[in-house]
Amino acid sequence: MGENEFFLQQKKQKQKKQCNSLFDKEHYNKPHQRVQVEFYMNENTFKERLKLFFIKNQRSSLRIRLFNFSLKLLSCFLYIIRVLLDDPTQGLGCKELNRSCSNQNYTPGTIDWSPIIWVNRSLPLWGLQVSVALISLFETLLLSYLSYKGNIWEQILRIPFLLEIINAVPFIITIFWPVLRNLFIPVFLNCWLAKHALENMINDLHRAIQRTQSAMFNQVLILISTLLCLIFTCICGIQHLERAGNRLTLFDSLYFCIVTFSTVGFGDVTPKIWPSKLLVVIMICVALVVLPIQFEQLAYLWMERQKSGGNYSRHRAQTEKHVVLCVSSLKIDLLMDFLNEFYAHPRLQDYYVVILCPTEMDGQVRRVLQIPMWSQRVIYLQGSALKDQDLLRAKMDDAEACFILSSRCEVDRTAADHQTILRAWAVKDFAPNCPLYVQILKPENKFHIKFADHVVCEEEFKYAMLALNCICPATSTLITLLVHTSRGQTAPWEAFRQLTGTKQTLNRESQQSPEQWQKMYGRYSGNEVYHINLEESTFFAEYEGKSFTYASFHAHKKFGVCLIGVRKEDNKNILLNPGPRYIMSSTDICFYINITKEENSAFKKQEKHRKKHESKLSCHGASRLPVHSIIASMGTVAIDLQDTGCRTSSGPTLALPSEGSKEGRRPSIAPVLEVADSSSLQTCDLLSDQSEDETTPSDDEVSASLEYAKGYPPYSPYIGSSPTFCHLLHEKVPFCCLRLDKGCQHNYYEDAKAYGFKNKLIIVAAETAGNGLYNFIVPLRAYYRPKKELNPIVLLLDNPPDMHFLDAICWFPMVYYMVGSIDNLDDLLRCGVTFAANMVVVDKESTMSAEEDYMADAKTIVNVQTLFRLFSSLSIITELTHPANMRFMQFRAKDCYSLALSKLEKKEREKGSNLAFMFRLPFAAGRVFSISMLDTLLYQSFVKDYMISITRLLLGLDTTPGSGFLCSMKITEEDLWIRTYARLYQKLCSSTGDIPIGVYRTESQKLTTSESQISISVEEWEDTKDTKEQISYRNNHRNSTSSDQSDHPLLRRKSMQWARRLSRRVPRQSGKTAEKINQQRMNLYRRSERQELAELVKNRMKHLGLSPAGYDEMNDHQNTLSYILINPSPDTRLELNDIVYLIRPDPLAYVPNTAPIRKDSFCNTVGQDTREETQL
Repeated sequence: MGENEFFLQQKKQKQKKQCNSLFDKEHYNKPHQRVQVEFYMNENTFKERLKLFFIKNQRSSLRIRLFNFSLKLLSCFLYIIRVLLDDPTQGLGCKELNRSCSNQNYTPGTIDWSPIIWVNRSLPLWGLQVSVALISLFETLLLSYLSYKGNIWEQILRIPFLLEIINAVPFIITIFWPVLRNLFIPVFLNCWLAKHALENMINDLHRAIQRTQSAMFNQVLILISTLLCLIFTCICGIQHLERAGNRLTLFDSLYFCIVTFSTVGFGDVTPKIWPSKLLVVIMICVALVVLPIQFEQLAYLWMERQKSGGNYSRHRAQTEKHVVLCVSSLKIDLLMDFLNEFYAHPRLQDYYVVILCPTEMDGQVRRVLQIPMWSQRVIYLQGSALKDQDLLRAKMDDAEACFILSSRCEVDRTAADHQTILRAWAVKDFAPNCPLYVQILKPENKFHIKFADHVVCEEEFKYAMLALNCICPATSTLITLLVHTSRGQTAPWEAFRQLTGTKQTLNRESQQSPEQWQKMYGRYSGNEVYHINLEESTFFAEYEGKSFTYASFHAHKKFGVCLIGVRKEDNKNILLNPGPRYIMSSTDICFYINITKEENSAFKKQEKHRKKHESKLSCHGASRLPVHSIIASMGTVAIDLQDTGCRTSSGPTLALPSEGSKEGRRPSIAPVLEVADSSSLQTCDLLSDQSEDETTPSDDEVSASLEYAKGYPPYSPYIGSSPTFCHLLHEKVPFCCLRLDKGCQHNYYEDAKAYGFKNKLIIVAAETAGNGLYNFIVPLRAYYRPKKELNPIVLLLDNPPDMHFLDAICWFPMVYYMVGSIDNLDDLLRCGVTFAANMVVVDKESTMSAEEDYMADAKTIVNVQTLFRLFSSLSIITELTHPANMRFMQFRAKDCYSLALSKLEKKEREKGSNLAFMFRLPFAAGRVFSISMLDTLLYQSFVKDYMISITRLLLGLDTTPGSGFLCSMKITEEDLWIRTYARLYQKLCSSTGDIPIGVYRTESQKLTTSESQISISVEEWEDTKDTKEQISYRNNHRNSTSSDQSDHPLLRRKSMQWARRLSRRVPRQSGKTAEKINQQRMNLYRRSERQELAELVKNRMKHLGLSPAGYDEMNDHQNTLSYILINPSPDTRLELNDIVYLIRPDPLAYVPNTAPIRKDSFCNTVGQDTREETQL
């Protein structure tokens, strides 16, 4: 039975499923019937609909509150009309109640209350007031009902509700009891209800228009309305109570209230009865309580607004031009650098600067921004670039540009970059059309902001400049002076600089200096890079169709300008010195170095005598150019150019030497051809110079050429690095061989001396091997650097490098690393500091932040000073965080010359210069720089959008096919026959196509009192013979860069004899001679101190097993000074050991595609594709 029941149940379930399936099919086959469903956001009740209309909906609620505000104002207006029409002597209310009313005047001690209780109210006026009261009461009751939340006493005991009952209910009672129609009702209290309605209306208005309300505006509105309500209440109350007294009019009551509340109190109008006096006391007490509270809130909001900076109005943003500066923390140095550089250009004088910073304004910044010059043009807003509200306050969408700067003083520089990246993304999302100028710290983070219009990576520029400083001295000073245009705004001659856009204000101080080198250095530091279209230029228009080198030489000879590069109209790439084969076109944009731009110059052609004109035409025909002088438009700065006329027969000529010339004749220089001739260009020399291919190479050179190849580095440590053609190894070096101080299975060397390098070392002392350090190696291993001049690079790192960094550097020849610190003398000796050409000290990231800002460089400065004392012959290049600390480099407290330079720097700073340190010897010589000095490069790009590209090409960070590179040459005795800078310009342009842009000059320091030079007058203590020997010695060594007294025992013996004589004899004069004696004794003391330091170094070298033979403690550079002459005048005379900065053409640009490639120049193992891509 159980089984049968089970089968029956299964049968019924199957039948049920079949029925359901048939029903579903019939249901889906029928046409669908749609049902309309209404959804409500709120409960579908009458109360909720009323609440939605009167309270929740912003627009309808705004209309209701505006109507309520109008009713209250109307009731107050009707009250004033009633007062003006009322006559207190009629006593209408008394007659209607059959009371005896007397019209007698006020007598002291008695009060007639009938004029206070009863008023004269006409029937039409009563009807209007009753209507207003009915509407107001109905609205109040309805809103109280809609906002009821269960507590009825909370609704009843509200002050607005009580005032509404007091002002509206009596009027409604008079409808049913007409005898009370003239009863006094304090309708003037409706002013407080109007104030309450106004506040609610303003809130609804901001909600309706969906704008962020201003707390300051609301608070000012509340304060004004409160003050008006107090005065209006007092006026109406005094006037009504004095109906039983002096019977004052509304104007008299107004006069009394103003005099009383202003604490003047004339006393001509006073209340007579005690009720009015009591009202005055009450109103004064209320004012003393309410108004201070309102003023306190207003002052608090004002202070908060001052901190946050308020808003930049939309009207100003649309009618005026402004830029936004976004920073994480604003320091006074950064602010002044930005403002001085930004407002250095005349067309930016009408721009406004809006600073958006999340921190509160610093005290120093606040004081600076209160100066009228900046307070009218700089607006500080406290806010974050990641908030759209703050970007809206700054009107970022209407800004001409946005500058986003990183905080380089942060301990975690990567985190600072991440903040910068987020700011850039936020600004780009909010204002896509706003140009972005971004400063980034780490190169590996640069690819995140590729969308930015201009990007400056700090570590890329820093390491590239440090590298070029090792092969082109003072490159950092050269770049710094080229990218600076700003000066202090306090100088009276600042207006001229702003009009001309030049740095000629620097020349004013230099001309007042007694030092000739300061005059020349200051005069030529005013040169900058400018651009102009060829067809619109007076400088270059006549050279259309001519070669680039021809245009550059003749423009410098004629106008004193240095043409350094061009850009084609249809190409965005800038070509620095494209070479003599480049033909100038009318649409080319020319980039040149000059004291001022061409637009701010006037040209005056000097009249010549007919004889000179005829001689000019007879010598060179029409190709010779007339004499010109360029004078700045303001008439203050004039550049007198060299006479370009034909020289007389007695003078030197630039023509080619003839075959029959005499042997004693000075060599001539070939002219620069208008169009390049292959026979006149040393293209082979260009390539051979770079690859040092000699006709008879030595065995070592052959082996070196086999070890090295030219190609692109196969591995880059970060994304976004520009590919550079470099000297590479055929096979990468094992990581163990990169360690300098530890031997491995491939070599057993444990110090730099054991390697036996032919060239001197370049040592880089850094904290970590960051990706930016890769940019130090690349310029030193570029393909255009001769192989025989490659210096070994040793990285002295505090922390071991990462594997990915070793992967990047293992392909470069002669690159090593060592874990150590410059604090340790043993580490310095192992890495080869005694025979190093340059020691580069990079500022450590861990010390960039300090409690006292300028103390961030303390450790670096002391370490460098120690190196300076121990290894005085070592060329040390230092990077500092703060430029103001440059005065401590190679510090000598009692050196008279250093003290004189310190006074000069102080004068420069007092006059407002932000390059006051430019005359300091370490900066002028290029031995120290600060990366913050390149901040102006980003600011200058707003006006000169090409400056970043030109700087990257000069530093070797970018390589464009056909663009030249920066290098240098030294003037030797064999080169002195050239004599002048103009002849050198011609010689280079006509032979190799190089373009000189400046001179690095080293001179003897005449007024120095350094340790290596004992120069005192000994006429009173020594015989004539000794004196002449000393003078002849100094004259023979005037131009030398060092004076080694250890090689002159006679001079040392004489100095000791002078010291003994000075100690025995008494000077005849106790003034200057006594001071000289003290200086000599100090020098002798220092000499003994340096001998002690030398013994210390030699002992440590012996302890480490190093030979002290290469250590020379007496050879130093303390008696020399070096400086830069940027684009000197053509008649500048060359001196021995001058180093000339050159922009040399790209050697690969002259290699034809069909010509066979020399084996030594390009290695096939690197790859044929990369070789073909670099050829033009």
